[in-house]
Amino acid sequence: MAKKRSWKFWTSRTVLLILVLGLLWLVNLIWFKPFSINHFYDKVFLELALDSPELTTSMGIPVIYDWSKDELDDISDAKQWETFNKMKEDYETLKSYDFEGQSEENKLNTKILGFYLEGLMEGERFFYHDYPVNQMGGIQSSLPSLMENAHKLRDKSDAEAYVTRLSKFDIKFNQLIENLKLGEGKGIIPPRFVIDRVLDEMNGFIGEKKSSIDTVVNTQKKVSSVKSNILYVNFESKIDKLEELSQEEKDALKKQVEEEIETTVFGSYKKLITYFEQLKGKATADDGVWKLPDGDAFYRYQLKQRTTTDLDPEEVHQIGISEVARIKSEMKAILSAEGYADSTKTLGAIIQELNKEERFLFPNNDEGRQMVIDEYDRILSEISAGLDDAFDIRPKAGLEVKRVPEFKEEGSAGAYYNRPAMDGSRGGVFYANLRNVHESVKFGMKTLAYHEGVPGHHFQIAIQSELEGVPIFRTIGLFTSYIEGWALYSEQLAWELGFYKNDPFGNLGRLQAEMFRAVRLVVDTGIHHKKWTRQQAIDYMVENTGMTTTEVTTEIERYIVWPGQACAYKIGMLKILELREKAKQKLGDRFDLREFHNAVLKNGAVPLDILEEIIDAYIDQTLANSES
Repeated sequence: MAKKRSWKFWTSRTVLLILVLGLLWLVNLIWFKPFSINHFYDKVFLELALDSPELTTSMGIPVIYDWSKDELDDISDAKQWETFNKMKEDYETLKSYDFEGQSEENKLNTKILGFYLEGLMEGERFFYHDYPVNQMGGIQSSLPSLMENAHKLRDKSDAEAYVTRLSKFDIKFNQLIENLKLGEGKGIIPPRFVIDRVLDEMNGFIGEKKSSIDTVVNTQKKVSSVKSNILYVNFESKIDKLEELSQEEKDALKKQVEEEIETTVFGSYKKLITYFEQLKGKATADDGVWKLPDGDAFYRYQLKQRTTTDLDPEEVHQIGISEVARIKSEMKAILSAEGYADSTKTLGAIIQELNKEERFLFPNNDEGRQMVIDEYDRILSEISAGLDDAFDIRPKAGLEVKRVPEFKEEGSAGAYYNRPAMDGSRGGVFYANLRNVHESVKFGMKTLAYHEGVPGHHFQIAIQSELEGVPIFRTIGLFTSYIEGWALYSEQLAWELGFYKNDPFGNLGRLQAEMFRAVRLVVDTGIHHKKWTRQQAIDYMVENTGMTTTEVTTEIERYIVWPGQACAYKIGMLKILELREKAKQKLGDRFDLREFHNAVLKNGAVPLDILEEIIDAYIDQTLANSES
């Protein structure tokens, strides 16, 4: 007679079976083609996250963060090629799934991921065509920012991971220098001004800006530069708040951080400084990427990647010229109505004079900086309370206005936005550059707040990061033309909704910001396609925007190291406006602005051609619903 099995036996066998099946699923997910395309979507992101501790940290990805919080990304040439070839394999796997058999939602997922991967593959021939260290970004600025903004300091384990990460700066910097040498051997050398900017930035970071009087840094100054460095100040301020640690433990950890900064971190920066000092003798004043091997083709590729269109450089240039003329006419009409018409001066000259009027300026000191932050907070609160007629979705994440960290404000743009953490530990941040408070002219502040905050980047990026029921890659902004196009569209939307009512100078500031983006089309293509000099581009931008030469110089230098990126804003905005007009024409009185915005925002960032497909589907569905 067979022995009767107990419930414990069958329960343990069931659990074992579930574990085996789960293990088989995990093995299949990671190492083989997943059975389900939905699992494949997540596999692509999971591989990316597992392979990039820094991405995991910056996005605040739960669980995975704790696995890798003491690691930095491997950026060796071999690793980068391994990652690139894995991406090519992922593209082939994606194509192997039956497209027609997929749901409509998955067809959209496949189109978006396919567009992104295919675009990366097209860039294989330009694998070394970039400047990994430049005044806008690179490890020399991104690593300290990561440690300050994203590395959590909640407990002793986090603190120890912080120290460990500092100890690995030299590994990463050595890999970086090897990569730079590979590019140098292929003729990829940044313009001379880029080298000057990054040398100033790095010398400032380690507290060794040279003076003509004294070039010797004594021991006392070294200690001072370590303890005033952002990596130490950040650690000290956060670790002091941990009640679970004794004062002895805190002091010991601080000492470790101090030693790693002084030896490993500063030593790594000094190696990179030495490399750039010798590279400077090989650099030229030619600024456009046309100077690089196959540079014209590289620029066309960059334009396609940034705008997600097939517009060629000349088309983009002409769109820019046309938009500049239109916006200039509208700005002149406001200036004339306000008594500022002067046929003997350029538009830029008139705006520059306005920028210096005391009524439009805050004090250029720390008190003034706080006043700027407070004013941005007020503007954002006001518009947030008045958007119900245009939006029926809002991000859950909060928004904070902060100053751009001082160590990198000189080369940074006037403002930028950082997305919320995925685990909800950090909201969105609108960073304002306050290196010179007089650059924050009052009549331009509304527009900048709407662009970076509400309803611009914060609305779009935070809503996207909170999307549910979509693959993880859909919650990440992959397409600049959509992201920046939405932010620029938001500026005009705020005007249409009445937030500039009885504020002609505020509206002038809006048009000035739009002019700024239209001019970008002209100068970006001018530099990289028409071989304009840096000075030609600066002169054109000053003449047409009213920005100061200092501000413009920073901008032009940005376009030089990020070819094509500046063109994404206006091209994206024009497409969203075109699609909105299309929806209005086809739907008539059935058009609802909130529903249009839902169609745009609830799918996250997509290439512009796919956005058109989404809006077409929204139009067809609205018509079908009204007929039923």
